[in-house]
Amino acid sequence: MSPFHSGTEELAASVVRRYKAGGLMLAAAESCTGGLIAAALTEISGSSAVVDRGFVTYTNEAKMDLLGVSPATLARFGAVSKETALQMVHGALYRSRADVAVAVTGIAGPTGGSPEKPVGLVHLAAQTKTGLLLHREMHYGDIGRSGVRMATLRTTLDMLVEAAQAAA
Repeated sequence: MSPFHSGTEELAASVVRRYKAGGLMLAAAESCTGGLIAAALTEISGSSAVVDRGFVTYTNEAKMDLLGVSPATLARFGAVSKETALQMVHGALYRSRADVAVAVTGIAGPTGGSPEKPVGLVHLAAQTKTGLLLHREMHYGDIGRSGVRMATLRTTLDMLVEAAQAAA
């Protein structure tokens, strides 16, 4: 039995079908989701044909070491920022065999928020080797740690669908 809500699992299956039909590979760089994106996709049979790899980069050091995020970006904008998400997705795309990559970084809570960066703030990015670059700044609110993580997963899966259309 899948640990994911049926709607989420159906969306993940749709992503896998789309990518398989298009002959596309994908990669995910995850911070606040801690591997949920990769887990949801690999829950689907046949996902090995489309999921190249996932990077769980929870610390700033991991973001720098595995994805090439600049220390200057982290110092100036912080881990939870558009700038960091864009560098994460670029690193995931070019440090994998993927045609499309996604990246997420945010504050799942219940602690860690501030007036400038409240709990529920998540920056998401998608990039294709054909040139598409997407960014979304989501304010899910203080809906609980699991709620923020699952909402981020659903938004990411939607972005993967959008990116597949551009990558094909």
